[in-house]
Amino acid sequence: MAAAPVSAAQAIGEYLQSPDDLVKVSAYRKKLEKEKASIDARLKSGVKEQLQATREGLRKLLSTRANVQAIKDEMVIIDRECSDPQTQVATFDQISRVSMVHRNFVQTEEMVNNLLDMESKLSEIGYMLDDDSANITGPAPNLLVIHYYLKQLEAFRNQTMHQAKKASSDARIYLVRRFERLHTVIEQFDQYIINLAGNVLDIVREGNGHVIVRLIKIAEMEGREDEKAIAIRLVKKAAKLDAASKFKSMIANARVIKHYRSKITKAIADSIKAKFERAHKQDENDPMAFLENIQWMYADIIRIQSDVVPCFPAEYDIYSLYIREYHKALNVQINKIVASEPGANVLLALFEWLKQYKKDMRELEVPPDLLEPPLLDGKEQSLIEDYLQVIIKKLDEWSSNMMKTELEEFVSRQDPLEVDADGQYATQGGAGILFQMVNQQIDLATESGQGAILARVVAESNRVMRGMQEQWVKTVEQEYKTQVEKPEEIAPGLVEYVIALANDMLKSADYAEALLARLEPLVSEKYRVQMNEKLNDAIDGYLDVAKKCTQTLIDMIFNDLKPVTKNLFQPPWYDGILAQIVETIRDYMDDYKEFLNPSLFELLVEDLIDAFLLVYLNALANSPKLKIPAATERIKDDVDDAFRLFLNYKSQKDTEEYFEVLDLILGILEASKEIVFLSYWSFAKKHGPNLAFVEGLIKARGDLDRSGVSEVMDTIKRKVKDENLADPPEPTIMKKVAIQNAFSRFLRT
Repeated sequence: MAAAPVSAAQAIGEYLQSPDDLVKVSAYRKKLEKEKASIDARLKSGVKEQLQATREGLRKLLSTRANVQAIKDEMVIIDRECSDPQTQVATFDQISRVSMVHRNFVQTEEMVNNLLDMESKLSEIGYMLDDDSANITGPAPNLLVIHYYLKQLEAFRNQTMHQAKKASSDARIYLVRRFERLHTVIEQFDQYIINLAGNVLDIVREGNGHVIVRLIKIAEMEGREDEKAIAIRLVKKAAKLDAASKFKSMIANARVIKHYRSKITKAIADSIKAKFERAHKQDENDPMAFLENIQWMYADIIRIQSDVVPCFPAEYDIYSLYIREYHKALNVQINKIVASEPGANVLLALFEWLKQYKKDMRELEVPPDLLEPPLLDGKEQSLIEDYLQVIIKKLDEWSSNMMKTELEEFVSRQDPLEVDADGQYATQGGAGILFQMVNQQIDLATESGQGAILARVVAESNRVMRGMQEQWVKTVEQEYKTQVEKPEEIAPGLVEYVIALANDMLKSADYAEALLARLEPLVSEKYRVQMNEKLNDAIDGYLDVAKKCTQTLIDMIFNDLKPVTKNLFQPPWYDGILAQIVETIRDYMDDYKEFLNPSLFELLVEDLIDAFLLVYLNALANSPKLKIPAATERIKDDVDDAFRLFLNYKSQKDTEEYFEVLDLILGILEASKEIVFLSYWSFAKKHGPNLAFVEGLIKARGDLDRSGVSEVMDTIKRKVKDENLADPPEPTIMKKVAIQNAFSRFLRT
C-alpha cells in the first residue's frame, strides 16, 4: 500500500518538535537548499541525455527512409530489366530456345525410360497383388509396397497425359493403349482395398489388425491427395487461365479422385448387409432358427469394440458405424420376417426376442442413439396384435372347417357313430380336436409370460366356442323341426346323433374346466377374473347345448306320443292308454341309458318326469267332465304305472316327491263337497292358490252340480283371501300348467 503524501507543514513539523529547535532554523534552511541544488543538477543532466538520444533516433529514421527508397528504385530497375531480358542480353532468345530443347529432351528421355520400365513394374505389382489377394484375411505383406509403386506409376501417367494434350491424336491414342494395363491393375487394387474393408472383422479375428492399419494409412494418404486435386480444380475453375498457368501443380488436374474413405465405409456397410442377408437366406423357411442362430451378432459387437476400434482413427467413429449398420441390417431382416406373415409361434418368439435384444444391447453398453430408429419403428407391440390376429384367423379357419364337416355329418347321418371306451355314443373326436387346437395356442401364449396375451387368447377361444355352440343349437332345432313337420325328408338316426352330440358337449365342458384349472395359477388376479368369466361362459354354453340335446330327446319322445297324449282324460282314456305311453318312454329310455353320459341321463330323467307330469296336468286342467269315481280310479292306475316306470331311473324318495302333486290333485278329485277344502288346502300350501286350475278341476267333476261347484269355490276363494295365501318362493310345476279359456274347453267337449 503506497504511503500517504507528506505536506510541507508535516515536513517542517519533523524538524521543529521543541522550542529549542527554532534556533536551528537557519542551519536547516542551508541544508535544504543544498539538497535542492543537487536535485536540480541531476534533472538538467537527464534532460540533456534524453534530447541527444531523440536527435540520434530521428537521424537514423531519416537515413533508413533514404535506404528504403534507394532499394525500391533498384528493384524497379531490376524488374524492368528482368521483364525484357532481350534488352540486356543480346543472345537471350537463343539461350531460351536451347534451354527449352534441353528440358524437353530430358523429359522425353525420362518418359521413354518410364514407359519401358512400366511393364516390368506392373508385372511385379501384379504378382504381389495376386499373392496378397489370395488370402483376403491377411497378412498382406505387400500392401504398402503395391500402393507406393502404383502411386508413382499413376503420377507418371497423369503427367504424361497432361503433357500429351497438345500432341497428335495418334500419339494420345498410343499412350492410352500403353496405360491400359496400368488402369486395369489400379482397378484391381481398388477392388482389393474394398475387399479388405469388407472383411475387417475376419482380418482382426486372424490377428492381422496391422493390415487394417495399413489400409487406413493408404486411405488417409489418398484422401489428402484427393483434397489437393479438388482444391486445385476449384482454383482453376475460379481463376483466369493466365493466373492458373503460373502454377506447375495444375497438372494434378489429371488425377482420378479415389474417395477411398467413403468406399471403405460403404464396403463395411455392404458387408454387414450381405452377412445378414446370408443368415436370413440360410433360415428363410425357419424364422425361429434365424432368431436362434443370430447370436453371432453380439460376438461381433464385442470383437468390434475390442479389436476393430483401435485400428481406426477416432474421426472415423468406426464403432458407431458398425452398430448403426448392424442395427439397420437387422431391422431389414426382421421386417422381412414380419412381412412373410409367419405363424403365431414365430410372432410371439419374435416379440420376446426383441425385448431380449434391447436388454442385451444395454448390457453391451451400446448408446441408445445408435439404435435409432428402433426395430420395427418401435412398434413391436403390434406383433402381439398380429399374433392375436393370426390366432383369431387360425381358430376361425379351424373351427369353420371343423363345424362344416361335423354339421354335414350330423345332418346327413350317413356314417355309423363311434362308441367310446365307456360304451357311449361319440362323434369323430370333434371336442378333442377343438381343444387340442385351443391348448396349442394357449400354450404359446403362456410362453410369452404376459397375462394380457393369455387373457386375449382365452377370450378369442371363448368367442369361437360360443359361435360353435350357437350353430349346434340352431342345427338341433332345425333337424327336430324337420322331423316333426316333414319326417319323410329327414335322414334316420337323429336320436343317436343327438345323444352323441350331448356327450361331446359334456366332454367339451370338462375340457374347458380342466383348461381353466390349469391357467388360473399362471396369471395375476386381474387376468384370472377375466379368464374365469370367459371360460365359465364357455362351460355354461356347452352345458346349454347338452341341455338342448336332452330336451330334444324328451321332445322326440312326446312327439311320438302325441296321438296318445291327446286322448288323455278323453273317452278312450278310461279304457287305459297310459300303458302305451309308459312302454314308449321305456323303449326310448333304454337306448338313452345305454348310450348317454350318466350325468346327462340323470338330468334327462328329471326333465322327463317334469315333462310327463306337465303333459298329464295340462290334459287334466283342460279336460271335459270327468266321470267320478271312474276317473279317479284311472288316475290312480296311471300314477301307479308311471311311478313304477320312473322308479327304474330315480330313487323312490325322489320319485315320490315328483308325484306328490298328482296325489294332492287326486285328493281334491276324491274328496266330498264338504271336505274338498281340506284337500285343496294341502295342495295350496305346497303349490300356491292356483285358483284357475282348481276351479277348472272342480268344474270338471261330474259328481258336482253348478251350485256345488260355486259353494266349493266360494269357500276356497274366501279362505285364500282370509289367509292371504300367495305363491311359494320357488315356483313348482303348477306354474307351467297351461289353462285353456272356457270357450276352448267348450269346443274340446
